Amino acid sequence: MLTAPGKGDVPNIVHGVNHETLKPDERILSCASCTTNAIVPPLKAMADEYGVLRGHVETVHSFTNDQNLLDNYHKSERRGRSAPLNMVITETGAASAVAKALPDLDATITGSSIRVPVPNVSIAILNLQLGRATDRKEVLEHLRNVSLTSPLKRQIDFISAPDAVSSDFVGSRHASIVDAGALKVEGDNAILYLWYDNEFGYSCQVVRVVQYVSGVEYPTYPAPAA
Repeated sequence: MLTAPGKGDVPNIVHGVNHETLKPDERILSCASCTTNAIVPPLKAMADEYGVLRGHVETVHSFTNDQNLLDNYHKSERRGRSAPLNMVITETGAASAVAKALPDLDATITGSSIRVPVPNVSIAILNLQLGRATDRKEVLEHLRNVSLTSPLKRQIDFISAPDAVSSDFVGSRHASIVDAGALKVEGDNAILYLWYDNEFGYSCQVVRVVQYVSGVEYPTYPAPAA
């Protein structure tokens, strides 16, 4: 089991979205990335309700051990600059992994990343052109209901606290948390701000996949609505 996006024919699994597509004879599988797990569940929730024509994800991500602590050589030049001292523009594989997790999504999703000097908790800004016009109140109600009663309730959380900041989400077991106060909607354009604990929250998603393939996945109550 890989804890990074799989290439080639390796399936990218986001628990709650496509884990039931796993075949018994799969020998190698990927749990994609923390950012993929953060954006795919809300992307599916939005696509199911409104349709998605195209989108872009910009993740403001905690620095990782692939970066240098001090300016030094790195095969990716920007990642060679000191991680604790800089915001660093870099690439993300999350957007390309979306197609594997949501093969029925007929939309182009692009993505990029900015690494920032915090050790944990990131935020993905998901900018979507929807298939129909809506308004902020409707989208908030939809995402809140998804977080409470849908099959994605273990993946998506929802917060309306007006003073929420990144450290509030350390230890969250969800793949992503919708920030209600930051949501922007105008016509067929929606911008979602999705917090995620890129360490523990992602690890919980990996464990869920392990439980599923080993046949010991635990039920949750109340049971999600079909």
